[in-house]
Order: sequence, then structure tokens, then C-alpha cells
Amino acid sequence: MDSRALYDGLIAYLCFLPLLTFHEFAHAWSAWKLGDDTAHSQGRVTVNPISHMELVGTVILPMLAIFLSAAGSGFANFIIGWGRPVPVVKSRLGNPRRDDTLVALAGPAMNLLLAVVILAVAKVGLLAGTESIVKVASQMAWLSLVLCFFNLLPIPPLDGSHAIKNWIGMSDETYLRLCQYGFLAVIIAIQIPIVRNLVGGATAFSFIIIARSLGLPSGSLGW
Repeated sequence: MDSRALYDGLIAYLCFLPLLTFHEFAHAWSAWKLGDDTAHSQGRVTVNPISHMELVGTVILPMLAIFLSAAGSGFANFIIGWGRPVPVVKSRLGNPRRDDTLVALAGPAMNLLLAVVILAVAKVGLLAGTESIVKVASQMAWLSLVLCFFNLLPIPPLDGSHAIKNWIGMSDETYLRLCQYGFLAVIIAIQIPIVRNLVGGATAFSFIIIARSLGLPSGSLGW
């Protein structure tokens, strides 16, 4: 067991929880503002992590992946995590297809916004000469961007697939049938080099652009 890898994995998990929380909050808040109060009535318009966590997807599988990775097992690459899905009733939205797309994209948009805010914190840490803040903030911002672009993949039930579904006019029934195989499809997709490179490239490019816009030299962030 690699103790360093285990430590890094646990730190990444602690960073993942608030990022996931705000991601799901963005879905719930935007649905509420666009006319569907389903998530609001279930207490999902909140930044309380517990409201957005699912035992298997948010706790068991991510922790299993951390321990497998620390043990050097390749099976860690086949494990993904997720939050508790935000319920959306399209018929309650003012413009169902448009608004459903906006609700879906609100999550990745929140992760992009968080990356900007967190890198601004890194800038403050850099000015204050606090290396630990810079390191943790840069790692958290990177992870937030990974979540942003990963969720934009057009694979049901990821957020990007909602936008594609509404754009091409796919029926909800067909989409739900595709979602039945979504878990397997996502696992297969992340094993494909071009998909991993696409997400990684978009993450790196965005990270560099945001960092430079904030006047953060890349060398100071450890990337």
C-alpha cells in the first residue's frame, strides 16, 4: 500500500465533496428558478453535502477507488463516482427543452466558476507566501475543471447528453432507455485514450487560461 498515494487520494476526495455539492446545488437551483420546484421541495437547493450524497456513488465507490489505486490495482480506473441525481420534471419548466438544457449545463458551469474562484484563492495564497494554500487550491481547481468537462461528455446520463438530446429532439422515452446502459458506457468511454485526452486537454487549457488571466505563473502552481 502506497501511503503517499493513499494520502493524496483522501485529500482529493475531500476536495471532491464540496465541488460535487455545488455542482448538484446548481442543478437544483436553476430548475427551481426556471419553474420546477421538485428539487426545492426535497431540500436539494442547499450547499449541505449530505443532501447531495449517495452512499454507493459518493462514498463507497470513491473510497474503494482510492484504496485500490494506493494498492497499485488497475481496477481503480474502472470505478466512477456520482452524486444523488437532482429530480427535474420537464413539464413544469417554462420552456421544457431549452430549460432542461440550461439546468443540465448549470452543473458544469458551476464547476467552471468554482475553478476561477478557487484559483483566485490560490493567488491570495501566493501573495501571502502560503505554499500550502496555493497547492491545495490549485489541485481543487484542477479537479473542478475535470468534473466540468467530464460531465459535458455526451453520454447518458451525463449533463452533456441532455444538451444533445434536446438539440436533436430525442424523446424522453428513448433517452431513458439509453440511460439504462449509461453506467457501463461511461466506464468504457473513460478507458478510451481519445476521450481521456479530450477531457484532460480541455482541463489543462482552461486551467492555464484562468491562471494566466489571474496573473498566476504556472510554475507557482506546481503544474
